[in-house]
Amino acid sequence: MALVASHNEAAQAAAAMLRRRYSWAEERDARVLVALGGDGFMLHVLHQMLDGGEFRPVFGMNRGTVGFLMNEWRLDRLADRIGNAKMISVAPLTMIARTIHGDEWTHAAINEVSLLRETRQAAKMEVLVNGRVALPELVGDGVLVSTPAGSTAYNLSARGPILPLSARMLALTPIAPFRPRRWSGAILPDDTRVCFRIHSPTDRLVAAVADQFEVRDVAEVEVRLDRGRQLTLLFDPEHALDERIAMEQFAS
Repeated sequence: MALVASHNEAAQAAAAMLRRRYSWAEERDARVLVALGGDGFMLHVLHQMLDGGEFRPVFGMNRGTVGFLMNEWRLDRLADRIGNAKMISVAPLTMIARTIHGDEWTHAAINEVSLLRETRQAAKMEVLVNGRVALPELVGDGVLVSTPAGSTAYNLSARGPILPLSARMLALTPIAPFRPRRWSGAILPDDTRVCFRIHSPTDRLVAAVADQFEVRDVAEVEVRLDRGRQLTLLFDPEHALDERIAMEQFAS
């Protein structure tokens, strides 16, 4: 096991206790990572794996705020917890964003790719699904494509659907839509390629955000799922991510 921790005070204090209690490997030699922090730190760890190409199971413990992607913090019986953990696989989205300046950016997203207006003017865009025009013009604050793992995050706040983790689906959810006013989004097979073409991109500026990575002034954005880069999260059986996502449908 290797230990990685957020810089916040609670995570650093927990890391100090764990280092005194257990033996640890260097991160490059580890078969399992133990991550201390919140959901933002877990996403950071997973993105480092995607960037580096070395994929290890991650057992997270919450020393942050929400901790939806984390297990409960406990000092004792860590090896037993990891040995008995339920393995959950998640696949990232790939975002290819082309800007009005001719630049092209490719980045992964574990939760969602969102397009957001940069100015007071509403964003206007064409939505294509597998190369066919699905919406000639969507007008509003933006739109997002979410994985099942991310469906309870920004997607849910934008009134998108909660997707069970086993569902081979993606959520396409508008953000404060003005036109079509009654369009609430779509649920698409996860092998779907979604493309957004910005109308008047130099006047109605739009940013594309893949999790925490932002590209401003986009003209076109393509989003698809990358099943070739599966990530593995480890959860206590009574605290597994798939069950937590399903139960969010009953949250008040």
